[in-house]
Amino acid sequence: MQSDTLSAVFETYFRILKRSMELSVSRLKPTSLPMSGGFGTHPLLAPCLNGLGKFSHLIDLDFMGDLMTCLKRLAGYSENHDGPPQNCLSVSERFQCCIVAFRVMRNNLDALNVDLQEFFVQLYNLMLEYRPGRDHGNVLSEALKTMLWEGKQHDMQRAAAFIKRLATFALSFGSTEAIAALVTLKHLLQKNSKCRCLLENDAGGGSLSGLVVKYQPDASDPNLSGALASVLWELNLLSRHYNPTISSMASSISSMGTMNPSQNQSHLSTTSPVQAFRDLSIEQELSMPISKPSSTQNRKRKGEKPFDVASRPERIWETGRKVHEDEVKNKLENHFKVLRDIEENERLRAELNRTLKSISIY
Repeated sequence: MQSDTLSAVFETYFRILKRSMELSVSRLKPTSLPMSGGFGTHPLLAPCLNGLGKFSHLIDLDFMGDLMTCLKRLAGYSENHDGPPQNCLSVSERFQCCIVAFRVMRNNLDALNVDLQEFFVQLYNLMLEYRPGRDHGNVLSEALKTMLWEGKQHDMQRAAAFIKRLATFALSFGSTEAIAALVTLKHLLQKNSKCRCLLENDAGGGSLSGLVVKYQPDASDPNLSGALASVLWELNLLSRHYNPTISSMASSISSMGTMNPSQNQSHLSTTSPVQAFRDLSIEQELSMPISKPSSTQNRKRKGEKPFDVASRPERIWETGRKVHEDEVKNKLENHFKVLRDIEENERLRAELNRTLKSISIY
């Protein structure tokens, strides 16, 4: 019975994935709904992806190849990188597809030999499409944690490309997204000590620049971006960020350039991007100003109803006339007196100049 139940569950999951692939071709406009209830035009896709990630170690290996191919297409992978996207899933949905692919791979590490380069390419490009008001920051931080923060050491070219893009990402968006990006950036620099050349002031990369001697920020493949030939100048601006958590994190990353390269994974931070994103979100919620209820209570005591600014502008005009009319009148009188005095002084000065010129002629 357990085997039959498991087969029925995965059959349902695969049917939802294939149905989502068919619907995504119609290019329906995605909406931003919470992750618990589903994403956009595919309300069953979110619980399906969560279930696949949770029970991926129970999937039959014969279906792994088809599953990874399906996840690639849903994540937006295309053989023709210059062509239009293959689906219109939301950014959060495509992030989730990449997350599930990595979870499936890690839960079946001994039995699978899958190249995940395409998913790194998708993550690299999806970071440019992320928008804070439209997409889910918790899904973004989970993708950074699963694909970059966890796992083995990355290739130097790929690690440098993600380090540079994370710095640009942290400079472009809000505090919660920035702290998740900076935590991942610091972790990558600690794991890849050779990439600390990005913290130096001289651009060009030298012998470390590889085949691409100039940084290409618009490259779609992180291995072809040439990020080793760039400099992390974004940290200098982030160190002056209004949020003290962001500024202190950026300053600590900048100081890593003077550290001994022998300091390796034994000194890695234990704070994941998900935890940093959650902590800063809670901190911002706690620091939000709370309106005082006293004015509302006084209004209720007096029996006065709150008025709408747009519907009753005459109330504001009457209140403004009672309170500020005399003060505004005095200020305007003083202002025009000063202007009149300035004009009078300019006229007298012009007459004096003419008189002096006449005297000098005589």
